[in-house]
Amino acid sequence: MHAETHEEAAPRRRTRRHDPNRRERIAQVAEELIAERGLEGLTHRAIAERADVSLSSTTYHFADREALIRAALERASERFAAFVRQWAEDHADATPERLAEALTDSVMACLGEGRTPAVVEYELHVAALRRPDLREAASLPARTSTEVMTPLLGPVVAATIPPLMTGLCLHAMTAPVPPTRAEILAVLTHALSPAR
Repeated sequence: MHAETHEEAAPRRRTRRHDPNRRERIAQVAEELIAERGLEGLTHRAIAERADVSLSSTTYHFADREALIRAALERASERFAAFVRQWAEDHADATPERLAEALTDSVMACLGEGRTPAVVEYELHVAALRRPDLREAASLPARTSTEVMTPLLGPVVAATIPPLMTGLCLHAMTAPVPPTRAEILAVLTHALSPAR
């Protein structure tokens, strides 16, 4: 009886679980927190709580806050680059009119299901303004977009698309009254009219 009581009173050791994806999960949670709270809300403690890992795990994988920001930016940029490559492949035979429709759909997605990843990307791109070491990763989405759009639209129009889409999405997400789909489509149709 005494032995059982002593055993119950002893603190239980937390079982260390095999967690090969811990680093990736921490980076994912960093993105989520940036979307919700901005860069100022990104802390090791907040990530540890959200990811259900120890504080020492976050600092083991990411020595400081800058490393967390860099990982989140690289993750967001690589994800977008993969998306835009697939997008270009799916629209390889589309007319400029159909491309304008599809790009309009992408802008409209920023107002709905695509808002969180868009916010993360914009937060982190602004961070790259003051952090030169982030600029390579920050420029990956625009470089990839231009590269994959060139066969579809030609080099000049393809180079126009990344800054135009960035501006349209930011405007749509921050305007008191977001632009309508028809307004966005009109801008993109005009931009793509020299294509082919």
